[in-house]
Amino acid sequence: MVKRIVKLPLNKSFFLFGPRQSGKTTLINSVFHDKVYQVNLLLSDQFFKYSKDPSLLRREVIEKKKSIRHVFIDEIQRVPELLNEVQHLIDSTSLHFIMSGSSARKLKRGYANLLGGRAVQRLLFPFMWHEVSGKTQLMHFLRFGSLPPVFLAEKEADKIDLLNAYVDIYLREEIQAEGIVRQIGAFSKFLDMAASQFGQIVNYSTVARECQQAVMTVKTYYEILADTLIGFRLEPWRKSVRKRLTGHPKFYLFDNGVTNIINRYDHAISDPYLLGRLFEQFIVIETMKLIKTSQKMINLYYWRTNTGAEVDLIIEQSGKLTGAYEIKWSKTITTAQLTGLNSFHEDYPQVPCHVVCNTDEPYRLGNILIMNWKQFLQKHIYL
Repeated sequence: MVKRIVKLPLNKSFFLFGPRQSGKTTLINSVFHDKVYQVNLLLSDQFFKYSKDPSLLRREVIEKKKSIRHVFIDEIQRVPELLNEVQHLIDSTSLHFIMSGSSARKLKRGYANLLGGRAVQRLLFPFMWHEVSGKTQLMHFLRFGSLPPVFLAEKEADKIDLLNAYVDIYLREEIQAEGIVRQIGAFSKFLDMAASQFGQIVNYSTVARECQQAVMTVKTYYEILADTLIGFRLEPWRKSVRKRLTGHPKFYLFDNGVTNIINRYDHAISDPYLLGRLFEQFIVIETMKLIKTSQKMINLYYWRTNTGAEVDLIIEQSGKLTGAYEIKWSKTITTAQLTGLNSFHEDYPQVPCHVVCNTDEPYRLGNILIMNWKQFLQKHIYL
């Protein structure tokens, strides 16, 4: 079994959110395997039973409370009304509750009881590089991503089948089944468009025109991908917080394998431009996963001027910029590739500048440190 980095609270109630098939149930069962009462709302009989009478959970748990320590409710967003019963049980017993789900969106948008400080939140994503680095190569992350069932499948054909099923059954159908979107055809067309533009600056008007949808509908669809942890927004860095909020974000999908399947890319990827885009998404997403998993108070941005000079990743901690990073698939970096970082350095000379790439050993070009991507993930983010 792959050891996950995320640390689950042992003696307090918590929510564990993450994309479907990221390994939430497996992780919880591996950590909490003694004196646990489990409710799986993916099972039809349990879903209908508790939907009809949420108070049944309270009566069952009270009956069993002397023989259990934890109550594990899987896919809690399917019956949000159970959270009222959970709150009562937390307040009236010494039991701890574990509640997992693929999204907090339905809970938040449905004004569900989020337990008001009685439960903390943790996030789980597909396998991270730090968790499986000794078991695979970078190209697997670029071609097939790291969803656990896909990663653990032995044959490439099986990996592709699993990815196809994930996209067609979950991303296109189950999101509608959960009542998040009404028009699956419109959302499906949007998903194809969003995937084709991964890592690029989002122009809502252009996407809306291509999808033949209202701009506000397209913005809502992007929010759905972010709320379900299927994608991440990278906002533009501005000194003014107000200006940041009015800028156009970049958008990255959570997994390269899913990205490739939606775009119908050949998984024997050889095009350097496409590899560069997938490598950038891999670095940005791994950085986001490390920060969110470790619960560090770090914000990520990109930087771009009106003249087109750009830096892929800006890191801010406690209101202070701590690093600027340009991401390149190249092994050798030339001064011509440093235009964006040099422009940034002129405006922010106190901020260290770096290129994250495939170089074997770190070296400097002027004020810019050229570094291997593993060094970036290990020393600049995780440690």
